[in-house]
Amino acid sequence: MLDKLEGIYHRFKDVEMRLSDPETVSDMKLFNQLNREYGDLRELVEQYHTYKKLVEDLKGARELLETEKDPEMREMARAEIDELLERKEPLEQEIKMLLIPKDPEDNKNAIIEIRSGTGGDEASLFAGDLYRMYQRYCANKGWQTELVDVVEGTVGGYNKVIFNVNGKDVYGTLKFESGVHRVQRVPETESQGRVHTSAATVAVLPEADEVDVNLNMSDVRRDTFRASGAGGQHVNKTESAVRLTHIPTGIVAECQDGRSQMKNYEKALKVLMSRLYERELEAHQSKIAAERKTLVSTGDRSAKIRTYNFPQSRITDHRIGLTLYNLGDVLNGELDEIIEQLKIAENMEKMKAGGLME
Repeated sequence: MLDKLEGIYHRFKDVEMRLSDPETVSDMKLFNQLNREYGDLRELVEQYHTYKKLVEDLKGARELLETEKDPEMREMARAEIDELLERKEPLEQEIKMLLIPKDPEDNKNAIIEIRSGTGGDEASLFAGDLYRMYQRYCANKGWQTELVDVVEGTVGGYNKVIFNVNGKDVYGTLKFESGVHRVQRVPETESQGRVHTSAATVAVLPEADEVDVNLNMSDVRRDTFRASGAGGQHVNKTESAVRLTHIPTGIVAECQDGRSQMKNYEKALKVLMSRLYERELEAHQSKIAAERKTLVSTGDRSAKIRTYNFPQSRITDHRIGLTLYNLGDVLNGELDEIIEQLKIAENMEKMKAGGLME
């Protein structure tokens, strides 16, 4: 472990030196990347110094025990060895957790897209349930949410809803929600009490900073149109809604939530940049997925990740085989237990991949 920590310490000093280099300071994208890496390595380096001193003290105490003839001094050496060994194992476990590779996107804000899938009106209602679930979860976390775009279903719920989430480690927590969510329940319109299966798709995108995406605005077509969602007569009389199209890729982002065309433009641009950023990450995520046995945080939107069974009040996450019988609580925003188990599964995979455990 000391060899691995030595290498990290040298990398930390190298990053520290590069951050003071005028060439680095003039390249904002590189500077931000190195600054984030420096922050991530700082705690590990502090633990490295603690661990290195502990190992040196342990070596010294053992040498004293081997060479010292005085019984009292030998007893003191034994006591010191016992105390140091008692501290060593917990410290090693803590360092192993810090050695788990961090995804640089984890500390970013997120953009969540929920779309109804198979199941018609029932799928739209389920998409509405998921939206409310995430709203409550974010509120419990103290995160701020902001609606970007919405297309309501014909009998309630949503065909599409997009919203921003701002807070600490938002993407690193919510990234596990990307994929197909399936619901099994009896629709209100079902007269014979039969259980129907419907689905909705959730996509969680890391919010892109300007330094993350080199976006040439000459490649972006801007269209305005009259909003069709909620908001009163004003939105239907003015062309406040904005649609942005990235011509080289065909990626589209739009916003019609606010009355201000400028604010809608800013929101749509944020979504467009995040979609372009996500596109750049896909190759990286595919490589990770190929190396792992589960679909934890691979961003695979076509994968069925979770089933919500109303008749049995059961919720099952298929990636880790977790089944709970508190569906009502989960839909009220109590997602912590599921997300914590997913984080543990991902960390176990990373530890195995990094040779930190058998």
